[in-house]
Amino acid sequence: MSYTYEQAGVSIAAGNALVRAIGPLAKSTRRSGADADLGGFGGLFDLKAAGFSDPLLVAANDGVGTKLKLAIEHDRHDGVGVDLVAMCANDLIVQGAEPLFFLDYYASGKLDNAVAERVIAGIAEGCRQAGCALIGGETAEMPGMYADGDYDLAGFCVGAVERDRLLTGKNIAPGDVILGLASNGVHSNGFSLVRRLAADKGWKLDRPALFDQDRLLIDALMAPTRIYVASLLPVLCEGAIKGLAHITGGGLLENIPRVLPQGAHATVDADAWEQPRLMAFLQAQGAIEPEEMARTFNCGIGMVAVVAADRAGEVRAALEATGETVSLIGRIEAGERGCTVTGSAGTWSARADWKAAFHG
Repeated sequence: MSYTYEQAGVSIAAGNALVRAIGPLAKSTRRSGADADLGGFGGLFDLKAAGFSDPLLVAANDGVGTKLKLAIEHDRHDGVGVDLVAMCANDLIVQGAEPLFFLDYYASGKLDNAVAERVIAGIAEGCRQAGCALIGGETAEMPGMYADGDYDLAGFCVGAVERDRLLTGKNIAPGDVILGLASNGVHSNGFSLVRRLAADKGWKLDRPALFDQDRLLIDALMAPTRIYVASLLPVLCEGAIKGLAHITGGGLLENIPRVLPQGAHATVDADAWEQPRLMAFLQAQGAIEPEEMARTFNCGIGMVAVVAADRAGEVRAALEATGETVSLIGRIEAGERGCTVTGSAGTWSARADWKAAFHG
């Protein structure tokens, strides 16, 4: 008997067909410095053509996590590619870096080109939103590694920032204020808890959400992560932002301290913005304490900017002009590096005044 790779479960023809199909998607992300052609062993990017003179390269990689399980189970493949780009591009912008190019890794047990094209179309959309070029990727078909219909994603993004504009947070000082840029949902963190609640509480995900009768619950949960790059880049060029924190796993409590210097402590007032109805729904369904919310979910704030108090109005107005919803949510105080989130009785369903703190 003569064996073939296809008999073992891997179709080279299907892989080649996918590459041909996604070629136009990659070309749609073309930007200065990248021609967005696929098919070579590596992708090229010309920093000089992109307009940089003395750049530092900044790299980030991430995935989408167990949000993919909901995408697979409920045929919601179109937005997870945006999530993938967002998780990487938002991590670059917090260091002042402009995302330049992106590569993806798509792995499955058996390649379903229809699903893969939808996912990669989302990746291309995310790249367009972030202003970066999709210059390559890898599609892996591995029979036996994944259950039928399952797939996994990883993303890799490289950005650049002029050496003298690198955002380190070293100049953050007591008296600075904290601006919160609104999220548009759960983004891509906390889904292991979301899925546990869905299973234990018997949610009907294909029915209108209790908090929004015009939207199916599954669509509210699967809203793609907001990409903040286009809004933040012009403000960063003005030098008005001292530090940025992308609110991902670890929530407000653990992400804000990552950009603070020693001797700076962030105090966040949960009374300063309205808890999104989706977050209130999750909290009520799980009887989740406010402190746990602050370290698990973004709680309605997807990005944090630290600015000097006398420039807060200017920065807020500039960001709001780009379509962001911005709230003054706290300030920097002298103390051990960390973050404290406080709320009054009634805020986030608390029965009494509350406080959650993290040092690190």
